[in-house]
Amino acid sequence: MAISKPELACVYASLILADDDIDITGEKIQTILKAANVEVEPYWPGLFAKALENANVKDLITNIGSAVGAVPAAGAAAAAPAAEAKEEKKEEKKEEESEEEDDDMGFGLFE
Repeated sequence: MAISKPELACVYASLILADDDIDITGEKIQTILKAANVEVEPYWPGLFAKALENANVKDLITNIGSAVGAVPAAGAAAAAPAAEAKEEKKEEKKEEESEEEDDDMGFGLFE
């Protein structure tokens, strides 16, 4: 799913406002878009402002990396012993198969 240019422009404008610790409003987003010479449908800035009115954008940006990384890390830590055990079983199975393959030929090269 590709993001449209108007959406992307409003996202960048919102990030600029959040970075400068300015309240994100439709008028302020529209002002930034006009300064950047970007034309969007009139409903886009208000839509983004409404969606972000109760959100702390800086916290969202800061925490997204830790939230995404924390869950898999915890899951990976719990799954690590099981993965090691499976890996050991696979190695043992491969060794057994290779020994069996030699026996199946009926003769050994150095026997």
